[in-house]
Amino acid sequence: MSAPIERIPSRTITLTLPEALLDRLDERMSPQQRANFIVEAIEEHLAIQEQVAALDEATGAWTDENHPNMVTPESMDLWLAELRGSWMQDDGATPA
Repeated sequence: MSAPIERIPSRTITLTLPEALLDRLDERMSPQQRANFIVEAIEEHLAIQEQVAALDEATGAWTDENHPNMVTPESMDLWLAELRGSWMQDDGATPA
């Protein structure tokens, strides 16, 4: 006997789509598959919007003025070498 499928709380909505869009959707899947497809598309689109909002919010958090030791590629290389050096043991091996 298979395990019961966990149902997430859901609500039914009425959705009006342009005919051409619905025709394209129907060409690719059965009406029974539509709901899952639409849910996945909305989830994906919202995730992208949330990522863009987070990036917009973080804009300006890093400035060269706040990190003058990391302005040039050479200064970043030096910083990385010092950071990686802090991971090394006295014999030059990385700790386990």
